[in-house]
Formats: sequence, C-alpha cells, structure tokens
Amino acid sequence: MALLAEELVEEWLNRQGYFTIRGIKIGVQEIDLLAVRFNGEIVECRHIEVQASINPVSYMTGVSKKIQTRDGRPPNSAKKRTSEELSECVQEWIEKKFYKDSKNKMRLKLVPSAKWIYELVVNKIKYSEEMEIVRNCGIGIIYLSDIISDLERDKTLIEGASGTDFVDLVLLKKLINSREPIIGHTIE
Repeated sequence: MALLAEELVEEWLNRQGYFTIRGIKIGVQEIDLLAVRFNGEIVECRHIEVQASINPVSYMTGVSKKIQTRDGRPPNSAKKRTSEELSECVQEWIEKKFYKDSKNKMRLKLVPSAKWIYELVVNKIKYSEEMEIVRNCGIGIIYLSDIISDLERDKTLIEGASGTDFVDLVLLKKLINSREPIIGHTIE
C-alpha cells in the first residue's frame, strides 16, 4: 500500500509543477519523496514521508530505543503509552524520518542552502494524539483522502504525469463505489 500511496502523492505533486524524486536510498534508510518547484525567484522544497495504513492496529511510530532498553518492550509494541512515552516515541520517529544527518546531507547535495518543508501524508491513524505531536514538532500533516480529492477535482497546473493511469484507476473505483452511471450504464 505504501508504494501505491507514494505514487499517488508523487502524481499530485507533479501536477502542481513539482519535480520529484521518490524512494531515495541512503544506506538502510529511505526518503519517500523530495519535491522541488521553482516559483519565480523562490525555490520551494518539500520532504514528504508517506504512512498509508488501511486498517491501523497500533501506533504509527515505533517504541523509542530508550523505552525498549528500559522496559524491554519490542520495537512495534501496541501496549498503551503514556503521553510522555508517546511524545518520546514520536520525536525519535521524526528524527529518524526527517532530521537524520545523512538525510540532511542528501537534501543539501540536491538543493544547497534551501529551506525544506517537512510533511507527512497519512491515511488512517489509530491514535490522533500522535498527529498532534507530529504537528507540534513542525511537520505538516496531509491526508491521503484530500490528495485524492484534489486529483479528482483536476484543477492542477499540469493535466497529468507518469501516474495518470494509476490515478484514473483510483478515481474509477471511487466512481463505482458512488454507484454513479459509468459510460451510460447503471450499476445495480
């Protein structure tokens, strides 16, 4: 699901005039999407991570190393977290996803001295408190459903890019689910 969601996000960015790189490998780490757009004298740079769970059963963020060591909890434990633990886990996750030194170096290699905006695309989240902490750490939140709605409205700078066929399939499913007629046929 994550790769498909990344493709939708990339198409959405491309249609807004952003040049994108998806799936940048840095050792065992990865950057989901980097997007750059030139707006006159201004260069807009976005680092976007995508978490597109369909049916979340636990926290989006893993258990911090400190809590794992102290309590012996596994990295993906679903055990209820205190607000302090949740904050610690989210901050460690943000550091790993956005601020890791190797990722900073990569962004600077691609666009030296640029100010990057950090964003997270999510589908469904089990614990909304995680999103509040993410927001409070300066990371923008974008919902996948909003991206799909934008693509459906088709009010973008570019009519389509390499993900157009995939977007058409996603929107076709939405049309079928809405029970609207398709090419003169009624769905029963």
